[in-house]
Amino acid sequence: MIKLLKYACIAFATFLLVPESMAQSGTYYTVRDLEMWSSVGLKYKVDKKLSFSFEQQLRLRDDVSNVDIYFSELGLNYKFNKQLSFGLAGRFIRDNDDVGKIQGYENHFRWNADLGYQHKVSDFDFSYRFRYQSKNELGISEFVPTNVVRLKYGVDYNFKKWKFDPEFSTEIFREIQPDSEFDKIRFTLGTTYKTKNIGDFGAFYRMEKELTGLYPKTTNIVGLKYRYTLKRKKDEK
Repeated sequence: MIKLLKYACIAFATFLLVPESMAQSGTYYTVRDLEMWSSVGLKYKVDKKLSFSFEQQLRLRDDVSNVDIYFSELGLNYKFNKQLSFGLAGRFIRDNDDVGKIQGYENHFRWNADLGYQHKVSDFDFSYRFRYQSKNELGISEFVPTNVVRLKYGVDYNFKKWKFDPEFSTEIFREIQPDSEFDKIRFTLGTTYKTKNIGDFGAFYRMEKELTGLYPKTTNIVGLKYRYTLKRKKDEK
């Protein structure tokens, strides 16, 4: 297992060093951006199986100088058992369109359905998620929804007497359309500090890389998140 993690780290480092794109002339082009994602969330656990969540998120782009989007999301999660779960969420998005003749904030709605599986091996927690999502711009009848499937793999390691356990995940995206292919991949490394009374605080670094196009873009993302969990009194013990 340790060897597997070592090889994964080497592959990740190699991936970071690969040039973004190369034109036919042999000239390399680099297309990069730095973003910051910050979120505040609330989770309500009805019981051990069912929970609801609400989240507000702000994303900045152009080297953290302009608003990209901000959104409100409402979701639910149901655990069939300790390993298998199902999730459903709806997101109202305000998208800052600053390209073209018509600019300004656009209203979008996105919903997604998740199927997750997780298991433990020694001090490792492994998780797998399949997500189907559909996004539509509101107020435009001829707008064709964008449908995407996402495959995510994650692993956490539990250090004894240490509250900043590392979390690593990778996720790949594919838009559902004729002759489509995987067009984007994400790598995330982060940690979450959990408290009993004031909620959970998290931080992460994420690299997002486009896999198609003449000059694929690489986006470096730093993130901060906070979530508070409420429980029904009968489940607090």
